[in-house]
Amino acid sequence: MPDQRGRRVERSRVEVTVDEDRGVFMISVAAELADMHPQTLRIYEARGLITPKRSPKNTRLYSQRDVERLKRIQQMTNDEGLNLAGVETVLEMESRVEQMRAELEAMRQRTRELETQLTEEMARVHERLHTEIVPYGAYEPDPPVEIPVRRSTD
Repeated sequence: MPDQRGRRVERSRVEVTVDEDRGVFMISVAAELADMHPQTLRIYEARGLITPKRSPKNTRLYSQRDVERLKRIQQMTNDEGLNLAGVETVLEMESRVEQMRAELEAMRQRTRELETQLTEEMARVHERLHTEIVPYGAYEPDPPVEIPVRRSTD
């Protein structure tokens, strides 16, 4: 594409991605992005609802994740009618649920690993013994059958 003097100018597009947790927005920008007054952000920080990063000169720096959290808080207070105590409770419960989901996934992964190890070990034992391996309890009826026993009194 030619410029004003007729020289060919090549343009390239550069895409920049920023880590969602990296503090990049000053308080005025974050407040505008979240459609709030900067003082509201200070109040939320004082209540522990938001924790912006700090620059070396102690300027608040909000991340994209912080801005999304601010929007979520605003939605809960404006649309759902919660007060800030209610918002704190909801955010804490959401955090616990997310932590439990992560723990559950870790347990599921560990279970898969143990099942794989067990299957491999059973195959090794089967190969060594040249016989079928039946897991303990495989032939027990489900539920167990109770058979009454009569004893003779001779």
